[in-house]
Amino acid sequence: MSIVDPVLVNTRAMAALKLLYVADALSMPVHWFYNTQDIYNAFPNGIQKFEAAPQKHPHDFLALPEVAGKQIVGDVILKDKRKYWGVPNQHVHQSMRAGENTLNAHCARVVTRTLIENAGHYNAQKFLDNYITFMTADIPQHPDTYAESYHRGFFTHLEQGFPPNQCGLAAEGTASVGGLVTIAPIAITELLQERNLLRVQFICREHLHLTHPDETLAKICDAYVDLIDSLLFRAADEEAKTFIAKTAQASANLDLEKLLQKNLDDNEVVGNIYAKSCSIENSWPSLLYLAYKYNSQPKTALLANTNVGGENCHRGSVLGVIMGLSCADGMDELFGELVDASAITTEIDKLVGLA
Repeated sequence: MSIVDPVLVNTRAMAALKLLYVADALSMPVHWFYNTQDIYNAFPNGIQKFEAAPQKHPHDFLALPEVAGKQIVGDVILKDKRKYWGVPNQHVHQSMRAGENTLNAHCARVVTRTLIENAGHYNAQKFLDNYITFMTADIPQHPDTYAESYHRGFFTHLEQGFPPNQCGLAAEGTASVGGLVTIAPIAITELLQERNLLRVQFICREHLHLTHPDETLAKICDAYVDLIDSLLFRAADEEAKTFIAKTAQASANLDLEKLLQKNLDDNEVVGNIYAKSCSIENSWPSLLYLAYKYNSQPKTALLANTNVGGENCHRGSVLGVIMGLSCADGMDELFGELVDASAITTEIDKLVGLA
């Protein structure tokens, strides 16, 4: 293993964690806009900066799940947001302001705070306790209207009496890129404290299994943690693109250089070759493609991800981590426009400082 300037390593780590939130907030207003024309109808120039969520959404996502007479949305989680569910074409992130983060990004903050409480080390029980408290708080701890199916499935099982560490069992749609959003804080802080890749991959799998018990996703999680490790600790003269290409070939059988030589529009790649959906078999190669194509241009990469639409928030959060590690650029000016920039900065500083 090469020895790398620890200041550069820390800069990469902090940039990666910052861009997780930047990418999410950029995509929030057009999250799950599957037709790119719908994006440009709502925002004539596309998304170029943080924007508030429009009132309407081109698709209906907000159907109300119920368990034994109890509304999961409204009675158990999202206690102030039930009024938006069941109304046709309500935006999935109703009333969210420019620069606010979606629920999964807030869950990455729950993970970060849990790591800080435990001296920078992951503890599954502490995470579960904090996650349940956060999600079921009577006073909302986040601004989002929407909770992915994995959240709803988890709390459905919890209401049915499942032990918390088994509430992810039999949940639908678990092979989703949304499961990777909370991985980076764990992987980065554990690697900074002890660079033992197999150990950290095991820890990240343990965390993933709590909410996303899917072996396909777990294998991609291993590849993601491996890429985080390679990009974080690479020598200053080693190109990030080399590691991204290697990961794409090994984990998705994707030759990125060959794909780039076709000079396709981003919407032809993310939309035709790979679907814009949350499924990991589409979202993982899509984000690796964007990371490779725009490897020295973090803002361009994140805006491209936003404006192709689909599952751009959670795909974007993973892309943001890779771009931050690649460029050691946390896009501080834009990051500073996040609604929670100050609190997130404090959390990241504390987390990286523990190592």
